[in-house]
Amino acid sequence: MIASIGLLCLTSCGDSEGVSTGSTPENPAGPTDCSALRIDELAETGPLSGLGSYFDRQVHVFGVHLVAAASVSDRKLLHAAGVMAQYLDNDEDGSPDDARVVEEMTRANALLVMFGTEEELEASGIFEDASVRDFQIQDLYASETHPGGSSAETGFDASLEEVLHLISSAGWSAAYPEAFGEESGSRLTDAMDTARGGRFTSLPPSYPAAAWYHYDDPSCDYRCMATEYFYWSLTSILGAQDYPGRCEEIADEWELCSAQRVESGDEMVHRLLTDPSIALPNQVPDGNYCTEGASS
Repeated sequence: MIASIGLLCLTSCGDSEGVSTGSTPENPAGPTDCSALRIDELAETGPLSGLGSYFDRQVHVFGVHLVAAASVSDRKLLHAAGVMAQYLDNDEDGSPDDARVVEEMTRANALLVMFGTEEELEASGIFEDASVRDFQIQDLYASETHPGGSSAETGFDASLEEVLHLISSAGWSAAYPEAFGEESGSRLTDAMDTARGGRFTSLPPSYPAAAWYHYDDPSCDYRCMATEYFYWSLTSILGAQDYPGRCEEIADEWELCSAQRVESGDEMVHRLLTDPSIALPNQVPDGNYCTEGASS
């Protein structure tokens, strides 16, 4: 294990799956000197020390932790970290666009955990472990993480979804509850109630015909529905859902797959998520966070 992999390129850089493109004694800066994000061994002391039976590596993004199991390649871990960095620092000037959001995430001990597959996570028993009780956790699997981007051939890059879930729930919702709170009465949930055709605290038998957001996971409560709604709305506005075949693929859950469709079909959420007074991302992350001197 390399204790500190140093400066790494967060794009594909010609590497094959599972092969790190990072620093070596012969190549101290890696193939391209493009980011201050780095992989470290999981610390034996500190807040993550109890997670060593599950994970062997960590990345810090503005003080927010990402951890990965041995089955996750360096490339995919760094891609997820780059996506988080770009969501939080969308103008890539090396500082969070909204420090308050990062403060709330660190206060909540927000933690992105990466396993190879969903089956690996379920077999791990991590959520029954007392060592994770103080963390607000979001999971992401290597099998659904695509550093090359989303496409009809590879599928959607789930890092764009799962990383955003953690940021919106632990960060935006806590920092600005009147706007982004996940309980009834915020601007976000008022828009969601309109999009679902009513205020449903549990999954309705069927959604009204006029609804354009009809998420149907019975395990997803009202707060969860708000988290998903934030994701669908923002990523559609940013253009992440608008590629061949994607609109048809997601229509059973979300009908407004492009910025134009959100603007014309959901004026409430479009107005909220494009409010120039709020420092939300206006560019979709590609995981290539290459700001010189960026905090990590």
